[in-house]
Amino acid sequence: MTMIKICGVTSAEDAAGIASLGADIIGLVLAPSRRRVTPEKAGEIVRAVKRLPSPPAVAGVFVNEPASLVNETAAACGLDIVQLSGNESWDYCRGLNFPFINVIHIMPGDSTAQVNREIEVGYKSGQRQPFACILDCQSGDAYGGSGESFDWEIAAAACARFPLIIAGGLTPLNVRQLIRRAGPAGVDVSSGVERDGQKDLALAADFIHAVRLTGGSLRNGILQTLLYRGEKYATR
Repeated sequence: MTMIKICGVTSAEDAAGIASLGADIIGLVLAPSRRRVTPEKAGEIVRAVKRLPSPPAVAGVFVNEPASLVNETAAACGLDIVQLSGNESWDYCRGLNFPFINVIHIMPGDSTAQVNREIEVGYKSGQRQPFACILDCQSGDAYGGSGESFDWEIAAAACARFPLIIAGGLTPLNVRQLIRRAGPAGVDVSSGVERDGQKDLALAADFIHAVRLTGGSLRNGILQTLLYRGEKYATR
């Protein structure tokens, strides 16, 4: 079963539409980005989502902010999850009060062994909160949402050991290939379901349908089944 996260949502209307299509996590960017929303807007979207009959989880994306500010903002907005998309260390993560998703940036020349070591460090770091990792590439100053992909051989090798989310360059046309090749716990898309820089519900529907053709939904247990506690993987 493959979890679906659709990131960079900027309105309550889009969030409700994407939720109705069956996304498991909706991502709101609270960091510098053309998709950035204010904490006030994020709270409005969260409240709208939570009124739905079967609401998805909502994650807030932060980049290199003090952990105290992340905790304060997440609480004020009513977020379920925080996502760290900057250069936050595993030591930093121990200061979080929320389940979290940590982005591991795949850089040119990175090896599978390097990536696996970085993830393993996280699972051995004694985190207080359950977490998962996203593999994504960094493009210039952009920490995500660039639409660029990385070597899926690295993704496949890492997913064989850990429950990972894969992002970067995914679209309705290639996501099934990624799932078949790497078998990730989840996939994360932003620009791949946009048209003219705006979320497109038809593309989102195509993306979700493509993923569901290869697995089921985790909607009813996303935090329990995806965001494992670290000790489960610390000695694999």
